Amino acid sequence: MKQNKMWATFVLALFVGSLFSVNVQARGLPEFTELVSENSAAVINISTTKNVKRRQMPGLPPGMQLPEGTPFDDLFKHFFDGQPGQGGSGTYETHSLGSGFVLSSDGYILTNHHVIKDADEIIVRFNDRNELEAKVLGSDERSDIALLKVQATGLKAVKLGDSTKLKVGEWVLAIGSPFGFDSSATAGIVSALGRNLPSDNYVPFIQTDVAINPGNSGGPLFNMNGEVIGINSQIYSRTGGFMGVSFAIPMDVVMDVANQIKEQGYVSRGWLGVVIQNVTRELAESFGLKKPEGALVSRVMPGSPAEKAGIKAGDIILKYNGKAVGTSSGLPPLVGRTKIGDSVPVLVMRDKKKQTLNVIIEKLADEAKVIKTSGPASKKLFDQGLAVEVADLTDELREAQDIEAGGVRILNVEAGAASKAGMRKGDIIMSLDNEKIKDSEHFLAVAKALEKGKAIPVLVQRGQSALFLAVRIEKTDK
Repeated sequence: MKQNKMWATFVLALFVGSLFSVNVQARGLPEFTELVSENSAAVINISTTKNVKRRQMPGLPPGMQLPEGTPFDDLFKHFFDGQPGQGGSGTYETHSLGSGFVLSSDGYILTNHHVIKDADEIIVRFNDRNELEAKVLGSDERSDIALLKVQATGLKAVKLGDSTKLKVGEWVLAIGSPFGFDSSATAGIVSALGRNLPSDNYVPFIQTDVAINPGNSGGPLFNMNGEVIGINSQIYSRTGGFMGVSFAIPMDVVMDVANQIKEQGYVSRGWLGVVIQNVTRELAESFGLKKPEGALVSRVMPGSPAEKAGIKAGDIILKYNGKAVGTSSGLPPLVGRTKIGDSVPVLVMRDKKKQTLNVIIEKLADEAKVIKTSGPASKKLFDQGLAVEVADLTDELREAQDIEAGGVRILNVEAGAASKAGMRKGDIIMSLDNEKIKDSEHFLAVAKALEKGKAIPVLVQRGQSALFLAVRIEKTDK
């Protein structure tokens, strides 16, 4: 009897152990060997050569020169910029490395714009050590995408995946040439989606914790099905090396750019014509929103599609073409990918009421207008509640800032409500509590009538942009 119990205990232990083992394997790390084996041949190393001008630096021996773009360039500029003796002649070859991948078997290749920018020669090397010279068919700086072509057929090409189906926490794999080490594979997970960076308004990046280093740029990011769902483009780093945060361009954005380059040789983007900002908690309160959401329009460009559709400064864009706009950074990619000439419904919040406006999207211009600044007017007034001194605008300043009427310029900001709200010397106040400011005397009258203890929206123009701030005059203020 005792022996039977021992056998029963042993069998039970084996059963529980097998279940535990299966469970651990089911939740274990993924296997990447097959994925790497099947796709390494489609990933390439890209080396570029660029001819740059030499410069003769003062203090260097005659004939000793430094090429532009060296690590010491900024240092020498700091000490020697504007001093004589910087002339020189001749050129110097610089080399850089990156990654890319074969889009189709007939020789189309994708990489980053910054990998091949200004290159005089581009050589692509496959994992079988075969090398070919590549030509640039088109390159788009805003999305950081470049389409190359080599004279070859029968190349191993990647499979394309749907980046819109990605989920946070999903395993992904990168293959590239960090520091020139060909066919290096690194893995991680998707950390976030739709990440917008300050310098890249038109790309909703895929954020990952995949180890990406110099040389990985332009290489593919694979999902577990062996499909490319992004192009590795940037890292966040304080040292120049990987620090756990990297960014990839989603393939839906990549293919939109690549197809435009194939079809028309350039990339065109939609233009709405508004300057926008995020909605903070204070601004949400001042505009009657239950929570911070949408893109707050701080300025509408004259003659823009937005102006023609009736969009006004102070409107909060909540939806664009049926898609929710959670933050201001989410709007530019939606607008940029809209087909030129399409009529798009835009849901806005105005005066605490929602309404839909139809906007006909136009083409984004290549260059933005540069706005100059000018001096203040002579008439000055000080508001004690906001603790700010203002002046009327001169005709010269109006012309420079493209302001037809109204507005006052801030001459000085003291400690108080205005400084806490983020107002600065030189800002031009265009509206206060949603009332357009005519001149300094009108500003003073509106400011004195502001309700104490309540968040009030203030529209200011700062340099080339405009933004809303939320100011609150404490009830204890006099």
